[in-house]
Amino acid sequence: MMLRYLLEKEFKQIWRDRFLPKIIFIVPFLQLAILPFAADFEMKRINLAVVDHDRSSESVRLVEKALASGYFVDAGRYVTYDEALTSVEGDCSDIILEIPPHFERDLTRGEPVRLMIAANAVNGTKGGLGSAYLTRIVQDYGAGLSGLDLMPEGPMLSVSVTNLYNPHLNYKVYMVPGIIVFLVTIIGGALSSLNIVSEKEKGTIEQMNVSPIPKWLFLLSKLIPFWVLGFVILTVGALVAWLIYGLSPVGSFGVIYAFAAIYLLVFTGIGLAVSSISSSQQQAMFTTFFFLIIFALLSGLFTPINSMPEWARTLTLFNPMRYFVEVIRMVYLKGAGFTDVWGHFGIISLFALLFNGLALIGYRKRE
Repeated sequence: MMLRYLLEKEFKQIWRDRFLPKIIFIVPFLQLAILPFAADFEMKRINLAVVDHDRSSESVRLVEKALASGYFVDAGRYVTYDEALTSVEGDCSDIILEIPPHFERDLTRGEPVRLMIAANAVNGTKGGLGSAYLTRIVQDYGAGLSGLDLMPEGPMLSVSVTNLYNPHLNYKVYMVPGIIVFLVTIIGGALSSLNIVSEKEKGTIEQMNVSPIPKWLFLLSKLIPFWVLGFVILTVGALVAWLIYGLSPVGSFGVIYAFAAIYLLVFTGIGLAVSSISSSQQQAMFTTFFFLIIFALLSGLFTPINSMPEWARTLTLFNPMRYFVEVIRMVYLKGAGFTDVWGHFGIISLFALLFNGLALIGYRKRE
């Protein structure tokens, strides 16, 4: 009965807030609608500088094939490599394609031809992917020449490529489930961290301190509303993912919701622990976002964990967000079930016990 009264009080405070309900419903839609398009690691509009020493019909066809791919834009044709390099140094070009003299003649004779690709690797991702795109285009061009008997002695090579789980290599399919986890984390961690400390600033916490309510019951009443709101955000996020991207899980929503139930306990526990020891909302917000940024960067949300250095991979083992990102992607893309992620359930349960225990210890109720 006492818990029911406390929960009623908490939900009324949330809905009376003019700002909070807008965050709960508008922010998930905007982030899921915009962020997957902005945080897309597929590189396009790469500026291509061409140094064509041959100026033949075949060299022109190769350049046109590269520009028609959609990945490159024409940054100009240059007479010498040094001129093209100057354009790279001036940030006018990203990649140089140098075609040697007698390019067409050597192709028709079946003699080896060496093209040179030079990439601006200041942005390692852009340079590396741009070089890979251009190399693939050149290889496809060479295969086309072999099929036309312009390279009678060229090797015949057949390659069959199968892309598992994401057949169209759509980066949004990879990003959207992770962004849903990030939104749920913000609700669980950031908003709950402002709860107790806001009552400290208003002075209403003193009424609770002198009441006979046990502190575990008080913290539980603070935890449950944001736990429920986390499920609302998860549902809204899944709905937006389906409406905008046509993305639905291959596996069961039950696995995602069951894991989210424990995961939200972790971050509401973190938020309440921070709120208990903070003296102002500003202090609580800065502390929470400091940890949220670290959690996000070390979760595999943007960067694959296997690509991180060894020390960073070790740190990810102590990051609760990592496990939910892995679970939701496994369910959405691979159709994983409970038996596939039971280890993740065990680890996240330990995190839930740890952080809620810290919240209970950190909150000091004056009797």
